[in-house]
Amino acid sequence: MSTTTELLKGAAELFPDEVVTQAHVRHLDLPGAGRFALITLDNGLDHTKPTTFGPQSLANLDAAIDQVEKEASEGSITGVGITGKPFIFAVGADLKGVELLKEHSDALAIGKGGHDVFKRLSHLAVPTFAYYNGAAMGGGVEVGLHCSYRTVSQAIPAFSLPEVFLGLVPGWGGCALLPNLIGPERAVSVIIENSLNQNKQLKGAQVFELGIADAIFEGADFLEQSLLWTASVLKGEIVVERAEIDRGDAWDQAVARGRAIADSKVHGAAPAAYRALDIVAAAKDGDLQAGFDAEDTALADLIMGGELRSGIYAFNLVQKRAKRPAGAPDKSLARPVTKVGVVGAGLMASQLALLFLRRLEVPVVLTDIDQERVDKGVGYVHAEIDKLLGKGRVNQDKANRLKALVSGVLDKAEGFSDADFIIEAVFEEIGVKQQVFAEVEAVAPAHAIFATNTSSLSVTEMASKLQHPERVVGFHFFNPVAVLPLLEIVRGEQTDDASLATAFGLAKKLKKTAVLTKDAPAFVVNRILTRFMGEIQNVIDEGTPVATAEKAIEPLGLPMSPLVLLELVGPAIGLHVSETLNRAFPDRFTVSANLAAVVKAGKRGFYVYDSGKPELDPEVAALLQQGDSVLTEEQVRDRVLDAVAQEIGLMLDEGVVAEAQDIDLCLITGAGWPFHLGGITSYLDREGVSQRVNGKPFLAQGVASVPA
Repeated sequence: MSTTTELLKGAAELFPDEVVTQAHVRHLDLPGAGRFALITLDNGLDHTKPTTFGPQSLANLDAAIDQVEKEASEGSITGVGITGKPFIFAVGADLKGVELLKEHSDALAIGKGGHDVFKRLSHLAVPTFAYYNGAAMGGGVEVGLHCSYRTVSQAIPAFSLPEVFLGLVPGWGGCALLPNLIGPERAVSVIIENSLNQNKQLKGAQVFELGIADAIFEGADFLEQSLLWTASVLKGEIVVERAEIDRGDAWDQAVARGRAIADSKVHGAAPAAYRALDIVAAAKDGDLQAGFDAEDTALADLIMGGELRSGIYAFNLVQKRAKRPAGAPDKSLARPVTKVGVVGAGLMASQLALLFLRRLEVPVVLTDIDQERVDKGVGYVHAEIDKLLGKGRVNQDKANRLKALVSGVLDKAEGFSDADFIIEAVFEEIGVKQQVFAEVEAVAPAHAIFATNTSSLSVTEMASKLQHPERVVGFHFFNPVAVLPLLEIVRGEQTDDASLATAFGLAKKLKKTAVLTKDAPAFVVNRILTRFMGEIQNVIDEGTPVATAEKAIEPLGLPMSPLVLLELVGPAIGLHVSETLNRAFPDRFTVSANLAAVVKAGKRGFYVYDSGKPELDPEVAALLQQGDSVLTEEQVRDRVLDAVAQEIGLMLDEGVVAEAQDIDLCLITGAGWPFHLGGITSYLDREGVSQRVNGKPFLAQGVASVPA
């Protein structure tokens, strides 16, 4: 038994529930180029269950290579190809198996096993070809990099090395092979920049343009055309020429650019990007085996570290939990929505109108207090549709149809008498919203559901003066509506199951991640962020310099600093939410006099950007009234994290959401909290903050950490 076989056999025993990929070998006669062996990767399931590489799957590929290696050495075949099932090439390692690993040696075996199998493709006695016919990610990309040549389908929707995004490195050849194929500059873009840019995917044309693939063909007859091209290569009619790689200063500069990207995205808080860049840097001398060995070590170290477990946990939240919202009623109770009403025609209301229009393609009608505002709201929607038309996202017929479906009226009776779902996006004041709903209830049909986009006010109180409060549901979007996936669905005390089920059904059609929350002040995201921001504001007010308070949070690797986030949200909104929460929980939520002064002065934030970088606005600095208590960065960080851990513990005790997992799902999809942190609760557990503050972790051992 070979070492590889022993490794894979041991790994397979750790992972009994693997969805196994077969590697089928068939033979074809290429025109004028002899007998050719084609390996097809297929797990026997349709494209909704992508092909992955677990230990048994790697063993199956290893066995297929045994067969073609023998045929190649005998001279009975002229080449070997590898392709995937319809729509899927392969999407890499099976992460469900990675989650189960408890020992460094087992993690090392996964890395070595993949390398030992894949690199055999480059050692065969005949040329090898990878035909990227469908989605290819991670190990799916890497198995092709070990081949002599590659073709790609024009129709591929997703091609990437996403490992750094999850907290790993491309560990089956990606870090060593890709820079030696396409150069370090392009390789850094694929391995680091795209991964840290929310796992950006490449299309087929980009794969070809980058030089990863040597030829590109249409999806309809991709394999046939690839095989004809292969025949021409084997006959010598086509000679693939690749650009010479610059192994001088350009290599070092590319790695330095990668480090700058990693610093800007994770601020040194997550190790994966830096480990990947170390391997890319070392690959400069072209010693592939040394690169593979370094990948094995990095892979094993990271698999046994917290970042990957948090990354997988976050991935599972977004891919699985998001599709089955905790506490959602039976979907059969949902009512059809054939017309939507929007109260308000400002920017938020107009964004909502556009979203409902695009996703539902039903009539949408806006109302407001005067014709000018109504016209502006409808005009915004029309202008956005024109932008989609200009980008080729919709054709002229669809653009005309969408524009015809949106309208604006002053009279709510005219606009809402036949609407099924009416959402308000008016001024954030309880009396205003109660009046709006009273006016809507008077003219809307008996079955209509009323939704509020409030960010912090009580849905129960808002509905309290209606004849039918059971029809009111919180439907809180995050700005910008088109970008952030989260939708907090809030159940008021009177909200009935039909209204709630309709809200969840709509969320799915709107392609939003819906999380059910209790009707508690500021719900989930705004409550946590306000406590987080409030503590930052407190330490500044007490005397800590702004720069120190901001820098203290950098180790979290958040996408932006707290005060830049405040600028994005808007200081006035931040102040309003803090006032709401101060009324509800005066012992924990403060209202900063300095923030109030910034709002009163009409400032849009704390910073100016005259030099291109954020610098404290001198006018804001003049407004600040600070005490003489100066904290260190570590003291600031501890204080902020302790406050957040306390608040999340209280929210879970109150039943604001079903579980800590829902807190994390909200922060990832509604506040851009990094995947590598696993949201917030796994980070607080990993840093020991949960134990220090609440006396226990938020998550059980193994949920977002190495199993016990």
